[in-house]
Amino acid sequence: MIEELVPDGLWERLAPLLPAAKPRPRLHHGRHRLDDRAALAGIVFVLKHGVGWAHVPRQALGVSGVTCWRRLREWTEAGVWPQLHEALLAELRAQGLLNLDEMSVDGSHVRALKGGRTSAHPRSTAAALVASTT
Repeated sequence: MIEELVPDGLWERLAPLLPAAKPRPRLHHGRHRLDDRAALAGIVFVLKHGVGWAHVPRQALGVSGVTCWRRLREWTEAGVWPQLHEALLAELRAQGLLNLDEMSVDGSHVRALKGGRTSAHPRSTAAALVASTT
């Protein structure tokens, strides 16, 4: 199931971008770090099926949803996803498969620095306050 969710080609592109795991203390008796590819498969499973982390098939993947979530957070903080995006775009460009003639740009996910500017004052959607008659 892992190879189905994370094909070899994707894994070969992503693995070099992942941060190295922190070394374990010499006498650490806790669990060993679980496989990164299995964690990525769990992340893809959640995205593909639109389920919560609790529904990651632990028996099939060998990792829990919590592990997948933690790994997603770790990789996001390390900037893995923008690096992967750049690498894939560069590969498409090198193969002549990136056609910028037909594209759209969406800035809705870009954070407005210093609060940005608004064109109008926000209005309250709450019911109008009624004066007390006491």
